[in-house]
Amino acid sequence: MTTITVCATKGGVGKTTVTANLGGYLADHGAKVLIIDADVQPTLSSYYGLNGPPASHGLTHLIQSASTEEAISHTGISGLDLIYSDDPEGELQHWIARTPDGRFRIRRALESIQNDYDFILIDTQGAVGGLQDAAIIAADLLVSPITPEMLSAREFLRGTVQMLERLGDLQYLGFERPPLIGVLNRMDKTRDAKDIASQIRELAAAHPELEIRIAETAIPATVAYRKAASIQMPVHRIETSRSGPTLSALETMQRLIKNLGIEITLPTREDKA
Repeated sequence: MTTITVCATKGGVGKTTVTANLGGYLADHGAKVLIIDADVQPTLSSYYGLNGPPASHGLTHLIQSASTEEAISHTGISGLDLIYSDDPEGELQHWIARTPDGRFRIRRALESIQNDYDFILIDTQGAVGGLQDAAIIAADLLVSPITPEMLSAREFLRGTVQMLERLGDLQYLGFERPPLIGVLNRMDKTRDAKDIASQIRELAAAHPELEIRIAETAIPATVAYRKAASIQMPVHRIETSRSGPTLSALETMQRLIKNLGIEITLPTREDKA
Protein backbone atom coordinates (compact mmCIF):
# COMPACT_ATOMS: atom_id res chain seq x y z
CA MET A 1 0.00 0.00 0.00
CA THR A 2 1.25 3.47 -0.93
CA THR A 3 -0.13 6.54 0.83
CA ILE A 4 0.02 9.80 -1.11
CA THR A 5 -0.85 13.07 0.62
CA VAL A 6 -1.75 16.01 -1.61
CA CYS A 7 -0.79 19.13 0.28
CA ALA A 8 0.04 22.82 -0.04
CA THR A 9 0.12 25.68 2.42
CA LYS A 10 -1.74 27.90 -0.05
CA GLY A 11 -5.41 27.36 -0.82
CA GLY A 12 -6.96 27.30 -4.28
CA VAL A 13 -4.14 25.50 -6.07
CA GLY A 14 -6.20 22.44 -7.05
CA LYS A 15 -5.44 19.85 -4.37
CA THR A 16 -8.91 18.31 -4.50
CA THR A 17 -8.95 18.09 -8.28
CA VAL A 18 -5.56 16.38 -8.32
CA THR A 19 -6.57 13.96 -5.55
CA ALA A 20 -9.87 13.01 -7.15
CA ASN A 21 -8.46 12.47 -10.62
CA LEU A 22 -5.42 10.52 -9.47
CA GLY A 23 -7.75 8.29 -7.45
CA GLY A 24 -10.16 7.83 -10.34
CA TYR A 25 -7.38 7.00 -12.79
CA LEU A 26 -5.76 4.44 -10.49
CA ALA A 27 -9.12 2.79 -9.74
CA ASP A 28 -9.97 2.56 -13.44
CA HIS A 29 -6.67 0.76 -13.98
CA GLY A 30 -7.39 -2.01 -11.52
CA ALA A 31 -6.08 -0.61 -8.26
CA LYS A 32 -8.04 -0.62 -5.03
CA VAL A 33 -8.02 3.01 -3.88
CA LEU A 34 -9.17 4.90 -0.79
CA ILE A 35 -9.44 8.70 -0.88
CA ILE A 36 -9.61 10.61 2.42
CA ASP A 37 -11.05 14.11 2.69
CA ALA A 38 -8.96 15.79 5.42
CA ASP A 39 -10.17 19.30 4.60
CA VAL A 40 -12.72 21.23 6.64
CA GLN A 41 -14.26 22.24 3.31
CA PRO A 42 -15.59 18.83 2.22
CA THR A 43 -15.23 19.25 -1.55
CA LEU A 44 -13.64 15.85 -2.11
CA SER A 45 -16.44 14.23 -0.12
CA SER A 46 -18.94 15.11 -2.84
CA TYR A 47 -16.64 15.00 -5.87
CA TYR A 48 -17.96 11.55 -6.82
CA GLY A 49 -21.40 10.18 -6.13
CA LEU A 50 -21.78 7.30 -3.69
CA ASN A 51 -22.78 3.75 -4.44
CA GLY A 52 -25.25 3.24 -1.59
CA PRO A 53 -25.67 5.15 1.68
CA PRO A 54 -22.68 6.90 3.28
CA ALA A 55 -20.78 5.22 6.09
CA SER A 56 -21.87 5.87 9.67
CA HIS A 57 -18.67 7.78 10.39
CA GLY A 58 -16.07 9.88 8.64
CA LEU A 59 -12.83 11.74 9.28
CA THR A 60 -13.57 12.56 12.94
CA HIS A 61 -13.94 8.87 13.82
CA LEU A 62 -10.85 7.98 11.79
CA ILE A 63 -8.69 10.36 13.81
CA GLN A 64 -10.21 10.20 17.28
CA SER A 65 -10.51 6.40 17.26
CA ALA A 66 -7.47 5.75 15.05
CA SER A 67 -9.74 3.35 13.19
CA THR A 68 -11.41 3.09 9.78
CA GLU A 69 -14.18 0.85 11.08
CA GLU A 70 -17.59 2.02 9.80
CA ALA A 71 -15.90 5.07 8.23
CA ILE A 72 -15.45 3.89 4.63
CA SER A 73 -18.05 4.82 2.02
CA HIS A 74 -18.12 3.42 -1.52
CA THR A 75 -18.17 5.79 -4.47
CA GLY A 76 -19.83 5.21 -7.81
CA ILE A 77 -16.36 4.63 -9.30
CA SER A 78 -15.60 0.92 -9.10
CA GLY A 79 -12.64 0.27 -6.81
CA LEU A 80 -12.68 3.78 -5.31
CA ASP A 81 -13.69 4.24 -1.65
CA LEU A 82 -13.98 7.38 0.45
CA ILE A 83 -13.66 8.62 4.02
CA TYR A 84 -15.65 11.84 4.04
CA SER A 85 -14.96 15.05 5.96
CA ASP A 86 -17.35 15.75 8.84
CA ASP A 87 -15.55 18.55 10.66
CA PRO A 88 -17.03 21.80 9.27
CA GLU A 89 -16.07 23.84 12.35
CA GLY A 90 -12.44 22.72 12.32
CA GLU A 91 -12.61 21.14 15.77
CA LEU A 92 -10.18 18.38 14.84
CA GLN A 93 -7.33 20.89 14.70
CA HIS A 94 -7.86 21.66 18.39
CA TRP A 95 -8.39 17.99 19.30
CA ILE A 96 -5.14 16.97 17.61
CA ALA A 97 -3.27 19.79 19.37
CA ARG A 98 -4.56 18.61 22.78
CA THR A 99 -3.85 14.92 22.16
CA PRO A 100 -0.23 13.76 22.66
CA ASP A 101 -0.30 11.35 19.72
CA GLY A 102 -2.89 13.28 17.71
CA ARG A 103 -0.69 13.86 14.69
CA PHE A 104 0.01 10.12 14.42
CA ARG A 105 -3.63 9.00 14.48
CA ILE A 106 -4.19 8.80 10.70
CA ARG A 107 -0.98 6.83 10.30
CA ARG A 108 -2.05 4.35 12.98
CA ALA A 109 -5.53 3.96 11.52
CA LEU A 110 -4.23 3.18 8.04
CA GLU A 111 -1.89 0.47 9.31
CA SER A 112 -4.92 -1.76 9.92
CA ILE A 113 -6.01 -1.63 6.25
CA GLN A 114 -2.64 -1.81 4.54
CA ASN A 115 -3.61 -5.11 2.91
CA ASP A 116 -6.99 -3.84 1.71
CA TYR A 117 -5.82 -1.08 -0.63
CA ASP A 118 -3.12 -0.49 -3.21
CA PHE A 119 -3.22 3.29 -2.81
CA ILE A 120 -4.54 5.77 -0.26
CA LEU A 121 -4.78 9.42 -1.29
CA ILE A 122 -5.32 12.14 1.31
CA ASP A 123 -6.63 15.59 0.40
CA THR A 124 -5.66 18.35 2.85
CA GLN A 125 -6.61 21.89 3.70
CA GLY A 126 -4.51 24.82 2.53
CA ALA A 127 -3.38 25.84 6.00
CA VAL A 128 -0.67 24.75 8.37
CA GLY A 129 -1.94 22.89 11.43
CA GLY A 130 -2.29 19.59 13.22
CA LEU A 131 -4.69 18.09 10.67
CA GLN A 132 -2.34 18.76 7.78
CA ASP A 133 0.58 17.44 9.87
CA ALA A 134 -1.32 14.20 10.55
CA ALA A 135 -1.94 13.68 6.83
CA ILE A 136 1.71 14.31 6.00
CA ILE A 137 2.99 11.99 8.74
CA ALA A 138 0.84 9.20 7.25
CA ALA A 139 2.34 9.64 3.76
CA ASP A 140 4.90 7.73 1.75
CA LEU A 141 4.87 10.49 -0.88
CA LEU A 142 3.80 14.13 -0.88
CA VAL A 143 2.33 15.78 -3.97
CA SER A 144 2.01 19.56 -3.99
CA PRO A 145 0.07 21.32 -6.78
CA ILE A 146 1.52 24.70 -7.77
CA THR A 147 -0.22 27.19 -10.03
CA PRO A 148 2.12 29.15 -12.36
CA GLU A 149 1.71 32.43 -10.49
CA MET A 150 4.41 34.27 -8.61
CA LEU A 151 2.50 34.26 -5.31
CA SER A 152 2.01 30.51 -5.58
CA ALA A 153 5.69 30.01 -6.38
CA ARG A 154 6.79 32.06 -3.38
CA GLU A 155 4.36 30.28 -1.06
CA PHE A 156 5.57 26.91 -2.33
CA LEU A 157 9.08 27.82 -1.32
CA ARG A 158 8.25 29.56 1.95
CA GLY A 159 5.32 27.54 3.27
CA THR A 160 6.09 24.08 1.98
CA VAL A 161 9.77 24.17 2.87
CA GLN A 162 9.02 25.48 6.36
CA MET A 163 6.41 22.77 6.80
CA LEU A 164 8.88 20.02 5.90
CA GLU A 165 11.59 21.51 8.08
CA ARG A 166 9.19 21.67 11.04
CA LEU A 167 8.08 18.07 10.64
CA GLY A 168 11.69 16.99 10.36
CA ASP A 169 11.90 17.58 14.11
CA LEU A 170 9.69 14.49 14.57
CA GLN A 171 12.42 12.13 13.37
CA TYR A 172 13.14 11.11 16.96
CA LEU A 173 9.59 9.68 17.09
CA GLY A 174 10.20 7.44 14.09
CA PHE A 175 8.89 9.80 11.41
CA GLU A 176 10.86 9.86 8.18
CA ARG A 177 10.11 12.85 5.99
CA PRO A 178 8.68 11.62 2.68
CA PRO A 179 9.87 13.02 -0.65
CA LEU A 180 7.82 15.82 -2.18
CA ILE A 181 6.91 16.22 -5.85
CA GLY A 182 5.53 19.54 -7.05
CA VAL A 183 3.00 19.42 -9.89
CA LEU A 184 2.40 22.51 -12.00
CA ASN A 185 -1.37 22.86 -12.23
CA ARG A 186 -3.58 24.94 -14.54
CA MET A 187 -0.63 25.60 -16.82
CA ASP A 188 -1.54 27.90 -19.70
CA LYS A 189 0.43 28.72 -22.86
CA THR A 190 1.54 32.21 -21.87
CA ARG A 191 5.18 33.24 -21.70
CA ASP A 192 4.64 34.44 -18.13
CA ALA A 193 3.47 30.99 -17.03
CA LYS A 194 6.51 29.37 -18.65
CA ASP A 195 8.88 31.82 -16.96
CA ILE A 196 7.33 31.25 -13.55
CA ALA A 197 7.43 27.48 -14.07
CA SER A 198 11.19 27.77 -14.72
CA GLN A 199 11.61 29.78 -11.53
CA ILE A 200 9.69 27.17 -9.55
CA ARG A 201 12.02 24.45 -10.83
CA GLU A 202 15.04 26.55 -9.84
CA LEU A 203 13.61 27.11 -6.36
CA ALA A 204 13.12 23.37 -5.86
CA ALA A 205 16.63 22.58 -7.12
CA ALA A 206 18.05 25.00 -4.55
CA HIS A 207 16.91 22.71 -1.70
CA PRO A 208 18.28 19.21 -2.50
CA GLU A 209 18.33 18.32 1.19
CA LEU A 210 14.49 18.38 1.26
CA GLU A 211 14.09 15.95 -1.66
CA ILE A 212 11.83 18.30 -3.60
CA ARG A 213 11.45 17.82 -7.33
CA ILE A 214 9.02 19.15 -9.90
CA ALA A 215 7.17 16.71 -12.14
CA GLU A 216 7.99 17.05 -15.83
CA THR A 217 4.31 16.81 -16.73
CA ALA A 218 2.14 19.84 -16.01
CA ILE A 219 -1.64 19.76 -15.78
CA PRO A 220 -2.94 22.13 -18.46
CA ALA A 221 -5.58 24.80 -17.92
CA THR A 222 -8.45 23.26 -19.88
CA VAL A 223 -12.20 23.11 -19.32
CA ALA A 224 -12.14 19.31 -19.19
CA TYR A 225 -11.27 19.34 -15.48
CA ARG A 226 -14.20 21.59 -14.58
CA LYS A 227 -16.53 19.55 -16.76
CA ALA A 228 -15.39 16.29 -15.16
CA ALA A 229 -16.08 17.66 -11.68
CA SER A 230 -19.54 18.84 -12.66
CA ILE A 231 -20.57 15.40 -13.96
CA GLN A 232 -18.70 13.54 -11.18
CA MET A 233 -16.40 11.62 -13.49
CA PRO A 234 -12.60 11.15 -13.60
CA VAL A 235 -11.25 13.55 -16.19
CA HIS A 236 -9.41 10.88 -18.19
CA ARG A 237 -12.76 9.33 -19.12
CA ILE A 238 -14.11 12.43 -20.83
CA GLU A 239 -11.03 13.74 -22.65
CA THR A 240 -9.10 10.89 -24.26
CA SER A 241 -7.61 12.87 -27.17
CA ARG A 242 -6.88 16.44 -28.11
CA SER A 243 -5.53 18.23 -31.16
CA GLY A 244 -2.54 20.56 -30.94
CA PRO A 245 0.40 20.59 -28.52
CA THR A 246 -1.70 20.46 -25.34
CA LEU A 247 -1.93 16.98 -23.80
CA SER A 248 -5.34 15.42 -23.38
CA ALA A 249 -6.47 14.65 -19.84
CA LEU A 250 -5.85 10.94 -20.45
CA GLU A 251 -2.31 11.57 -21.68
CA THR A 252 -1.67 13.97 -18.80
CA MET A 253 -2.72 11.44 -16.19
CA GLN A 254 -0.70 8.67 -17.86
CA ARG A 255 2.46 10.77 -17.84
CA LEU A 256 1.86 12.20 -14.38
CA ILE A 257 1.53 8.74 -12.88
CA LYS A 258 4.95 7.88 -14.32
CA ASN A 259 6.43 11.17 -13.05
CA LEU A 260 5.25 10.26 -9.55
CA GLY A 261 7.05 6.94 -9.79
CA ILE A 262 3.83 4.93 -9.58
CA GLU A 263 3.87 1.63 -11.40
CA ILE A 264 0.52 0.12 -12.31
CA THR A 265 0.98 -3.59 -12.94
CA LEU A 266 -2.61 -4.59 -12.30
CA PRO A 267 -4.93 -5.24 -15.26
CA THR A 268 -7.44 -2.54 -16.09
CA ARG A 269 -11.07 -3.16 -15.23
CA GLU A 270 -11.78 -3.55 -18.92
CA ASP A 271 -9.12 -6.29 -19.11
CA LYS A 272 -10.67 -8.07 -16.13
CA ALA A 273 -14.07 -8.00 -17.83
